[in-house]
Amino acid sequence: MAGPANDLKLLDMKTANKNKKRAGFTLIEIMVVVLIIGLLVSVVGPNIWNALVKNQASIANTQIRGFHDAMDQFKLNNYKWPDSMEALTEPDPATGSPVLKRIPLDPWQNEYVMEIDSDGKPIIICYGADGVPGGEAENQDISSETIGL
Repeated sequence: MAGPANDLKLLDMKTANKNKKRAGFTLIEIMVVVLIIGLLVSVVGPNIWNALVKNQASIANTQIRGFHDAMDQFKLNNYKWPDSMEALTEPDPATGSPVLKRIPLDPWQNEYVMEIDSDGKPIIICYGADGVPGGEAENQDISSETIGL
């Protein structure tokens, strides 16, 4: 019983089968997307990394300035510089309350170091990403002397 109605049903089934086969992505399409993402990461990635390193150095600068402000406050209250950074978190002899609640780690999760210069003034040092003296780029030391305090 072939007739126009049956021919129409066959035509609809062929169209439906073609649509079913076309659902999804081809391997070529997926490879093109992966290639584009790879190119974007290779071009943008280094810029993001450099911005992150600069941001961490900026955080260290800000924290060192904050330590110096706290030490100035300690000196105003006690007429002398603190002997250590821990002295800033202990109750101040003059006021009874600490100047700082806590001493944060540097942006690379290392402790800051305090030294005393020849004039008796404290110098705060962050040893950079590697946590050891010296270095370049993200390993470069940041101190109150290098930022002009």
